[in-house]
Amino acid sequence: MALKQVDCSKALLFHSDRGVQYASHAFKEVIKNNGMVHSMSRKADCWDNAVAESFFGTLKQELVYHCKFKTRDEAKLAIFDYIEVFYNRIRLHSTLDYQTPDSVERAVLAA
Repeated sequence: MALKQVDCSKALLFHSDRGVQYASHAFKEVIKNNGMVHSMSRKADCWDNAVAESFFGTLKQELVYHCKFKTRDEAKLAIFDYIEVFYNRIRLHSTLDYQTPDSVERAVLAA
């Protein structure tokens, strides 16, 4: 789980849509036990989760619409590589002052 990779002594906010997996008592307990605050989007309001909606739009425009995957595993690997190698470490993001998510995360964790 990603929680093992971050310093949970700092206040963390977990924002999600209203999916059943995020509304479950078990998940809420994990959030609570790790000292996190849980925020959920309002019902049927994509603007509450604009960052995630933007990400999936970018993923589709930059990768998915340009590829014909032969298998599900091929698609999973291509999407994993896009996110972990390109999107997080190489691609500059205007909302992050033209830095990568990886470099911003390192700076926040070092502060």
